[in-house]
This record gives sequence, C-alpha cells and structure tokens, in this order.
Amino acid sequence: MKGTIMTELKGVTVVKKANVYFEGKVTSRTVVFPDGSKKTLGIMLPGEYEFGTVEKEVMEILSGKLALQLPGSTDWRAIQGGTSFEVPAQSKFRLRVAELTDYCCSFIK
Repeated sequence: MKGTIMTELKGVTVVKKANVYFEGKVTSRTVVFPDGSKKTLGIMLPGEYEFGTVEKEVMEILSGKLALQLPGSTDWRAIQGGTSFEVPAQSKFRLRVAELTDYCCSFIK
C-alpha cells in the first residue's frame, strides 16, 4: 500500500467552493486538471466515517493516522501518512480517523 506521493499539482484549476461532510469534520477542495480529471485535497478530523464511491478512488494519506475497512472486509487496516490505498467504484468504505489527517483523493475513470 506504499506508493509515490506527489508533493505538488501543476497547471490545475481549483474550485473555490468547499466540499463539506459530516458536519464539517471532513472538508476538501476539488482540483481539476487540463484533461478533465479530478482530485480532491482535504482534511479529516478524528472520528468514524463511511464514504460511498461512484468512480474508483485512490486515497493518498499525506499525514495523520487512521484505520481503514474496505468493502467486503471485516478487517481494519492501520494507515498512516505516506500511504495510499484504492477503493473500487460503486462501493462503500469506512474510516476511523485517529488524528488530524491530510489527504488527496484521485478519481479514476
């Protein structure tokens, strides 16, 4: 689950309106690339969350600590900054965020 983490995004458009979830405990901004692909850059406060996907997603955890439960699994996996994971399209996954977590989510078509 380790991967190469990009440190900056170049030549992009940032949507100013925030994406706000779970009463403000999870927020992000959408970044649009010239080819139309999208990523979100966000922050999660400590708590438990369940997210649903439309497209396949790659989540890069830039900093922080959490536990991940992928679809179809009863196991929780420890995740920390510098790690990424994939979530299938049309699915749900759960997170237990232990500390302030900075993330980048890529949507894969």
